[in-house]
Amino acid sequence: MSIWDRFRLDGKRAFLTGGSRGLGREMALALAEAGADVCLAGRNQESLDRTAKDIRELGRRVWTVSVDMSVPELCEAACETILQEQGCFDILVNNVGGRRESIPTEQMPLATWQRLIDFNLTSTFLCTKWFGGAMVERGHGGRIINISSINAFVAGPGIQGRHYETSKAAIVQFTRATAVDWAKYGITVNAICPGPFLTEPNVRWSETHPDVINRIREQVPLGDFGAPEDLGPLAVYLASDASRFMTGAALILDGGYTLM
Repeated sequence: MSIWDRFRLDGKRAFLTGGSRGLGREMALALAEAGADVCLAGRNQESLDRTAKDIRELGRRVWTVSVDMSVPELCEAACETILQEQGCFDILVNNVGGRRESIPTEQMPLATWQRLIDFNLTSTFLCTKWFGGAMVERGHGGRIINISSINAFVAGPGIQGRHYETSKAAIVQFTRATAVDWAKYGITVNAICPGPFLTEPNVRWSETHPDVINRIREQVPLGDFGAPEDLGPLAVYLASDASRFMTGAALILDGGYTLM
């Protein structure tokens, strides 16, 4: 087997939440290019259809599920239905999440806090419970990739909404704990912690808060924000046999931002 063969995902199937846009879309395309068939879950059917079309053009099979994974009841029902209809997946990417709100802690309503914790953290737990649980039951191993953030380790300057830092830090520890629990089943669980990336929300933020965006850019040693496609190769690595001896890791991809 050549070194490149270890990165191939032929015959594998991947399930991604938040897989139709931004970082999720680029990871989905990368996994498909490496040979995996892909199931995408997201809220917007139009963007799901666009990404699905691009995946089919790579010669891979693709399925889409329109669902708001931030609502625990809908998330759990979707997981159960997908597993019943399609069976177990080899790769799970828990990507759905985001800051959404910039509300100071002293002004944050409890209901808003809980809704945003569910968006970022509970969705990761539920998908891991169902899809990871199916991997355990099947007994053939698997790969779980949780998308955390550098804000698991550092606070975002000039931005409120500390539900985000809290939930992303919890995802890192959830990754480590499930990695220990499921290593005996041949399932690896790792986290990617992206830093400053010009995703759609950050592009919108740059239009309303250019001072914050420019300050962050100036603090990146490599000189600029990352592009969404920069995440694809790392996702392929963690999904493939090339990373078979890595589990419980939280890999930072931030242009050196957290070094400063």
